[in-house]
Amino acid sequence: MLKNITRSRMIQAWFAAVALVVAAGIARGVDMTFGTGALLAALCLVPPAIILMLWPAAERRTIAEVLHDAEGRGSR
Repeated sequence: MLKNITRSRMIQAWFAAVALVVAAGIARGVDMTFGTGALLAALCLVPPAIILMLWPAAERRTIAEVLHDAEGRGSR
């Protein structure tokens, strides 16, 4: 199931999880200080940046595939 997930879906899920943590903290009455805000910003932005850098990209097409349209009309 996790093999079919895309980078953007993983990042969306991460932002949703962080938003739920923030909402739960606000609902429980956590004081929002500068340190807490900086920690939440780091928690929200660092993991998606790592995911974008390390997630394998789709395979690039070769020149032959572009010229001969290997996945398009020619393979029907």
